[in-house]
Amino acid sequence: MPTPPASGLRDILARYQQAMLDMSADDLADLYAVDGVHEFPFTAPGMPPRFQGSEEVRAGYRAAWGGSPAQPREIHDVVVHESTDPEVIVVEQTVSGTLTTTGRSFSVPGLLVIRVRDDLIVHVRDYMDGLGLARAMGRA
Repeated sequence: MPTPPASGLRDILARYQQAMLDMSADDLADLYAVDGVHEFPFTAPGMPPRFQGSEEVRAGYRAAWGGSPAQPREIHDVVVHESTDPEVIVVEQTVSGTLTTTGRSFSVPGLLVIRVRDDLIVHVRDYMDGLGLARAMGRA
């Protein structure tokens, strides 16, 4: 079974982060295998626990971003932990941006565990501080 080199994982991470900043559900979903899974172990109200398949990733992020006033501007404090498993990369990061409704800033820390096989994401565990984002938007 072919596995990506560490540089390939970092390239996919860079494309993943750019899709998030661009709020492009298409660019994000195109990184996933057809049967790839995106899980949210720490869900917030109104957030699904997972997307099953690249088309659910596309539809789910399109709906979430289309209805959200949160506009990400920067991903910073990025720390990449390479795994002993050549398919896995672990990423600590903070996403900061602005709420279009109020102009207020937000900053949400998170941790991603990304598994890549054959140059496509097959599994993501997205430990985003959804409650922190909900608070920033005045929804908590």
